[in-house]
Amino acid sequence: MLKNMFLSKWRRLSIVSIGLAIAIGIGSCRVLLQSSSAQTNNQLVYGILSDPKTFNPALSNESPNIFGYVGEGLITENGKGEIEPALAESWTLSPDKKTIAFTLKKNLKWSDGAPLTTDDVAFTFNEVYFNDDIPTDTRDILKIGKDRKLPTVKKIGDDRVEFTTPEPFAPFLRTLGISILPAHKLRPTVVQKDKSGKPLFLSTWGLNTKPADLVSNGMYMVDAYTPGERIVFKKNPYYWRKDAQGQQQPYIDRVVWQIVESTDTALVQFRSGGLDSFNVSPDFFSLLKKEEQKGGYKIYNGGPATGTTFVSFNLNEGERDGKPLVDPVKSRWFNNVKFRQAIAYGINRQRMINNIYRGLGAPQDSPISVPSPYYLSREQGLPFYDYNPKKAKELFAEAGFKYNEQNKLVDDRDNPVRFTLITNSGNKIREALGTQIKQDLALIGVEVDFTPIAFSLLIDRIDNSLQWDSLLIGFTGGIEPNDGANFWSVDGGSHIFNLKPQKGKPQLTDRRVADWEKKIDDLYIQAAQELDEGKRRQIYIETQKITQENLPCIYLVNPLSLSAVKNRVQGIDYSPINGPFWNLYGLKISDR
Repeated sequence: MLKNMFLSKWRRLSIVSIGLAIAIGIGSCRVLLQSSSAQTNNQLVYGILSDPKTFNPALSNESPNIFGYVGEGLITENGKGEIEPALAESWTLSPDKKTIAFTLKKNLKWSDGAPLTTDDVAFTFNEVYFNDDIPTDTRDILKIGKDRKLPTVKKIGDDRVEFTTPEPFAPFLRTLGISILPAHKLRPTVVQKDKSGKPLFLSTWGLNTKPADLVSNGMYMVDAYTPGERIVFKKNPYYWRKDAQGQQQPYIDRVVWQIVESTDTALVQFRSGGLDSFNVSPDFFSLLKKEEQKGGYKIYNGGPATGTTFVSFNLNEGERDGKPLVDPVKSRWFNNVKFRQAIAYGINRQRMINNIYRGLGAPQDSPISVPSPYYLSREQGLPFYDYNPKKAKELFAEAGFKYNEQNKLVDDRDNPVRFTLITNSGNKIREALGTQIKQDLALIGVEVDFTPIAFSLLIDRIDNSLQWDSLLIGFTGGIEPNDGANFWSVDGGSHIFNLKPQKGKPQLTDRRVADWEKKIDDLYIQAAQELDEGKRRQIYIETQKITQENLPCIYLVNPLSLSAVKNRVQGIDYSPINGPFWNLYGLKISDR
């Protein structure tokens, strides 16, 4: 058996299963909603800041997304990040460590009652994720080695399927938590084309799809969706998981995602008694802690969170239709490593910790999550950039910048150093961070136009127009570094600081890739090939040093993982990796 084979107790970044993972502050709320059948208190309600972008897992590349509730893969991960069987009952590894043979659980069914077999597994990979006509970030995660070859997937019976990789690939087993798709529903949409010759799959299971047409293999299925208001999930009557007494799980009848306008709104609802859960940001911690007993909830502290928050400059020097994506004046600044290092020294992260995070955090210096065994600390040799405006000015001077009579920074052609910093609006922490960055950099003569924008607009700039100066954003984290390979691959769909447009998008001319970018890409490939844990860690140590020396991302603060959950929700086993509801199937609601 391979249950403890392929390394580590790690959780994948959501980037593995859904591509780009944009971290959004999420609160929670509970309201009594009328379902199509009857009103019930046996429900759990979360709050999210924006609508999902699609109901099609292959086309999703951001959060929030519904697929942790309605989709399931061959394996899953528990609260400790350990691999456990999901749709698969068991698996074996070949002696050459390149083939994994899975045996499915017996009598698996889709939410419409149709059998779930290895035909669905083979369809999901061979006809969807491996299909060049379907632009899915998941394909990048599954590409292996320097040649970026895909594995082969072969059905060897209704309940057995083999995955063969072109070479030993350490993280492969963990990637197979990807949602399996229903061949009986979606295969026709892959085969059939629209008028432009594209698969109908690309317009299938959009937000306008009737819930009854969405077929699930997860704990829940979509019951109703009202844009801008809520998504309601109901139990999947054919879900495979049962408890020790043979009772089908999950126990909670419904989950409701209430779409709220801001974390402030979610906080008000939580305190008023109508919420089940709230992700506690540092600015709310003191208030909520005082009310913990009276409010009938518990604040769970999981220690350092797995996510990262960072500032990135647009390093893309490409042109589209003869026009540069980035103002050439600014592009010269952004692509100067000393400029990026100076900016890093000019940001006062300790002030962020004290004032914005209320002391509930520490500086983040690496793209790899702090709880990961691959994380390299400062004490172990990771380069870092504590606040040092004097050093920032020295680096500016070395890079050819100077100060004018107004003590404003200008370049060697007397262009004032001014750029725009964008982030998603509605996230109070991000907005506070952006405001402070604007203030900090003003002290070293740099003018920043900080502009929070709607999440949908942010994604459009990152993925489509590629036209932005700098951005403040976050990724959900995990313990397996390869889950971020799509971010570090120079051709990856999430390589946002120098993005190569994906197939079907308008292409660029004159895009350049730096040697250090290629080096990181190569090292991630090497690390995935290496099965020896010690050697693997050394490779990731090198990647962290390169990222910190070249600073494509300026990492900010690592907060504590804090969530408040109402006492009516029983069975919480809090995980800093997967949060309070990783074992949702085993939770119960009690209003007694």
